[in-house]
Amino acid sequence: MLSRKTKLTLLKILSMFSVVRGYNIPVMALAQYLSAIFILAPEKRALSVLLDFNLFIIVLASTLTIASGYIINNFYDSKKDLINRPNKSKIDRLVSQKTKLQFYFVVNFFVALIAFFVSFRAVLFFSVYIFLIWFYSHKLKKYPIIGNLTASFLAVLPFFAILLYYKNLYPQIFAHATFLFLLILIREIIKDLENIKGDIANDYQTIPVKYGEEFAKKIITFLTISTIIPVYFLIEVYNVGYMDIYFYLSLMVLIFFLFLLWKSNSKPEYIQLHNILKFLVVSGVFCIVLINPEVLIHGRAMLRI
Repeated sequence: MLSRKTKLTLLKILSMFSVVRGYNIPVMALAQYLSAIFILAPEKRALSVLLDFNLFIIVLASTLTIASGYIINNFYDSKKDLINRPNKSKIDRLVSQKTKLQFYFVVNFFVALIAFFVSFRAVLFFSVYIFLIWFYSHKLKKYPIIGNLTASFLAVLPFFAILLYYKNLYPQIFAHATFLFLLILIREIIKDLENIKGDIANDYQTIPVKYGEEFAKKIITFLTISTIIPVYFLIEVYNVGYMDIYFYLSLMVLIFFLFLLWKSNSKPEYIQLHNILKFLVVSGVFCIVLINPEVLIHGRAMLRI
């Protein structure tokens, strides 16, 4: 039987895992590696990409920076989360605000340290990234439009770290990034609809708070229709292999999403919409392999080519 001290320690570990949203970290790492293999460096051997030490450092630094971003975001949103996410907030509060800040600074220092193994440019990139996340959490997220745009930009920024590393500027990369950016931007506004009570109580001037829910839905509708543009280029202009299946299905899901959006008026319904978008983003990560599924089908042989 576990002692009281051991139980408390395990609960605090669980709490910190909840704060940094540990379930998102492996997905981000996988997304970066798959993007490197299939999109950003398709001319390189898959095995050489997987064994690239510098790439490993960039992925590690990216995931740790994102984790630290969740910590500082949780630190500033603690009062709002008591209203919007009471159950999660109970778990998160098992770790003190002071401990969260200490962990935040330690993680960011470690990120800057390991970035030196890659280059000074990497140190500069991640230093700017860390600052932008802090500035967003501290100031920008309280304002409509600019807060949503910044959050979406910060979400796709780790992929540009790999792009800068490989120095490849394939146009299809920007089409992929635009589609992802739009999905995340839509999700950010859905989150504002979902968290409207806490935002009002804490004076967060989000789009639904300042302009109303109907206006927010119109913006979401416009952005959802806008996803057709990058999807058209990815399917009709660029070669994305069998991943075009994912984009066709995504458009069908987004039509269904819009239908549900205009019927939704409560937090549970907005959470459902949020989960649909999260599913599209996560499934998109795994569907990257459809660009060249032979890497999976032929496994070792493809890795040696």
